[in-house]
Amino acid sequence: MKKFLYTSLLLTILFAGCGPAEKKDDDGKLFVVTTIGMIADTAAEIGGERVDAVALMGPGVDPHLYKASAGDVDRLQKADLILFNGLHLEARMGDMLEKISANRPVVAVGESLDESKLISDESFGGTHDPHIWFDVSNWMVVADTITEALVKADPEGKDTYEANSAAYRSKLEELDQYVRDTISSIDEHQRVLITAHDAFHYFGRAYGMEVRGLQGISTVTEAGAKDVQNLADYIAGKKIRAIFIESSVPKKNIEALQAAVQNRGFDVQIGGELYSDAMGAEGTFEGTYIGMVTHNADTIAKALQGEE
Repeated sequence: MKKFLYTSLLLTILFAGCGPAEKKDDDGKLFVVTTIGMIADTAAEIGGERVDAVALMGPGVDPHLYKASAGDVDRLQKADLILFNGLHLEARMGDMLEKISANRPVVAVGESLDESKLISDESFGGTHDPHIWFDVSNWMVVADTITEALVKADPEGKDTYEANSAAYRSKLEELDQYVRDTISSIDEHQRVLITAHDAFHYFGRAYGMEVRGLQGISTVTEAGAKDVQNLADYIAGKKIRAIFIESSVPKKNIEALQAAVQNRGFDVQIGGELYSDAMGAEGTFEGTYIGMVTHNADTIAKALQGEE
């Protein structure tokens, strides 16, 4: 029955109209629907007063496991523009988004990155790591792609979008330098980032940290006892000061890892909560892309420097 209802909702979308979408908001704003909050926040920054941008996935939501709800279907039906990350991040929505693109403009913003910018490894199952937002220089490219999509959907707003985009790029350049300076303040032998799943490889490559996760790049992959024991050996041997939980991933595996390290005679701390696949609460600094990345850099540096 659930499968039948889901299929019916999808068919409703597919036959909702064949022509290009028109502005749906009562106030005439371009209605932009995104999957993850980072994209919605960036679209709102660039769109300004011409755009109403909403994310389907809120704080604490895991995009790897997310399935569209009936409310999501309604938003997608009304969207003038749909933006998603791509690179298999929204794995369970991929087919739906592809089919919607027949009668709605749908843009995979992450797939605008040059192949050379993407991280791919055999351990990722032959796919690219989708967590591109943790290298701020990648997100500058994504911001340009979002700008182009907005201009195409609303040509009259071209000047506004391009001006806002230039201002936002300046903020991103400042953010990129801030993260670089913050991470460089950590003792070199402590620049090891250990989290629940492999979401931070772009961060590590960009800012000079070794990155290890209990799970793979998708949280669909489960961490086994051997994974915990091997990582515990590494942490105790290297005397890494802190490990980190993530807001969108249950903390039980990291707590098990902490206990395993302590059984080896070394007291590793849980250094705090990082935002990986989702931002913080709406209306907070951490509920913005810039705030999310700033929070992560500050939390990592404070814990690995051994600050109270």
